[in-house]
Amino acid sequence: MFLVLLDYLAPAKEMDRHVDAHRAHLAEQYAAGRLLMSGPQVPRTGGVIVACVPTRDEVEAMMQRDPFVTEGVVSYRIVEFVARATHPVLAGFAETASQ
Repeated sequence: MFLVLLDYLAPAKEMDRHVDAHRAHLAEQYAAGRLLMSGPQVPRTGGVIVACVPTRDEVEAMMQRDPFVTEGVVSYRIVEFVARATHPVLAGFAETASQ
């Protein structure tokens, strides 16, 4: 599992110009089963994405196609983690001890 932390590099007005394309990109990733959740940070200084994909390379490739990244309005950091425990609603995403 991967946590992607995005930091905005541009003012809100510039971010707003690209938000529809960014959301369309995220919708494609949700449809492909790659994302678990996403949303803006509070205060609105960046965003957070939780990706459930097998490899860091897949997350990198997904992020390189994100319009926020291609337009140069965000930087991002990927944190890999093992979801050992989850809320029962998310039980299907818990990872085994061997991972």
